[in-house]
Amino acid sequence: MIRYLTAGESHGPQLTAIIEGMPAGVPLNADFINHELFRRQQGYGRGGRMKIESDTVEIMSGVRWGETIGSPVTMVVRNRDWENWLEKMSPLAEHRDDSCAVTRPRPGHADLSGVLKYGHTDVRNVLERSSARETAIRVAVGGVAKLFLQEFGIRVGGFVTEIGGVCAAKPDHPYDKLWQLTSSSELYCCDLACEDKMKKAIDDAKDQGDTLGGVLEVQVLGAPPGLGSYVHWDRKLDARLAMALMSIQAIKGVEIGLGFEAARRPGSQVHDEIFRDDARTGQGETNPYYRATNNAGGIEGGMTNGEPIVLRAAMKPIPTLYKPLRSVDLRTHEPFEATVERSDTCAVPAALVVAEAVVAIEFCNAFMEKFGNDSLVEIKRNYDSYKEQLSNL
Repeated sequence: MIRYLTAGESHGPQLTAIIEGMPAGVPLNADFINHELFRRQQGYGRGGRMKIESDTVEIMSGVRWGETIGSPVTMVVRNRDWENWLEKMSPLAEHRDDSCAVTRPRPGHADLSGVLKYGHTDVRNVLERSSARETAIRVAVGGVAKLFLQEFGIRVGGFVTEIGGVCAAKPDHPYDKLWQLTSSSELYCCDLACEDKMKKAIDDAKDQGDTLGGVLEVQVLGAPPGLGSYVHWDRKLDARLAMALMSIQAIKGVEIGLGFEAARRPGSQVHDEIFRDDARTGQGETNPYYRATNNAGGIEGGMTNGEPIVLRAAMKPIPTLYKPLRSVDLRTHEPFEATVERSDTCAVPAALVVAEAVVAIEFCNAFMEKFGNDSLVEIKRNYDSYKEQLSNL
C-alpha cells in the first residue's frame, strides 16, 4: 500500500507531497499531472487566486528516466503568490509583526475551532493550512495514482450533477461519452443544456456577495471484483472511499450507488440481481458474473463487485463570503463582521477534480493490498493470475 503526507501553507513558498510505497517501474508523466492541476484551477465561479497561480509539479525524487524506482516520490507545487507574503509568512522570528494578526474568525471555517485547539491568537496560523489550496498537491498525488491504475485499465472520472439547487440530467450514454461531454463544460457538467442555468445561479450569488455549493459524482471503470474486504470494518472499501471524500474541504456528505434513495425503496427495487455470461471473459472482461443494474454503486459487503464504482459527494457553499457573516473579535470580544479572504463564488468543479484524485489514491491502496506493490512487473503477473482464476469460477 502507499501512504502519503502533504505539507505547506496557502501563502507559503510551496506545497509538498511525499509518497511512500509507489511500485518500481510505473511510467510517471509530469505532463499528465500538470493537466490534472490545470483542471483543478478551472471552473466557472473561481476567484482571483486562480489568476495568480499556474500550478505545475516538480518531481524531486523517486523517479528516474520517466519511471518510478521504488523509493519515496517527492513532488512540489510552488506558490507564485509567495513573493507577496515573504515576511507575513516568514519562518524567521525577526519578521514577527502582531499588528497583521487576523482576529476575526469566519463562520463555517476551521478558524475558531483551530485557534481554540492550538492556543493561537492569530487565525492566520489556522487558515493557512486549512485552506483548500492544500488540495493542489493532493491532485498531484492523485495524478500519480491515476497513472498507476491506467496500467491495469482502471480509469477514474466524473462530473458535476448539481450547483445551488440546479440539477443536471444524466444523458443515457456510457461513462466514457459523459466524460467527453464534461471536458467541454466550464462547470464539468455532462448536461450542457443545464450549464447556463447553473452559471446564472453562480452570477446571482456573486452579485449578492454569496456563494454556492453542489453535488459531484465520481466513477471508477474497470475495477475487478474483490478489492477491499468484508472481514474488518477498516478494510471495507466503501468506508475508505467515504473517508477519502469526506477529507476534502467543504464536503459534508457522501453517497454510494443509490445512497439515501435506497432507504426510500423496498428491497426488490434496490438489490442488483446476479447473472452469468461465460462469453464476457472472451470479450476483455475479467469476470463472467454481472448485474443488469448497479444500484449498489459497484460495492457490496465492502468489496468491489465488478460493476462501475459510483460515488457522490455534497459540497457546502464556500464559507468565505463577500457579504461577511457575523462573528466575534478574538481580542476585543466584540461582535464584528468576519474577515474576508480572497475566495471563489463556487468551487464545485474544482472539488470534482480533487474527489477524483482521492478516490484514485484509495483505489491504488486497495489494488496493491491485493496484488502487491514492489514492482509493476510483479503486480501485473499477480493480476493476470487473478483474472484467470475469475474466468474459471
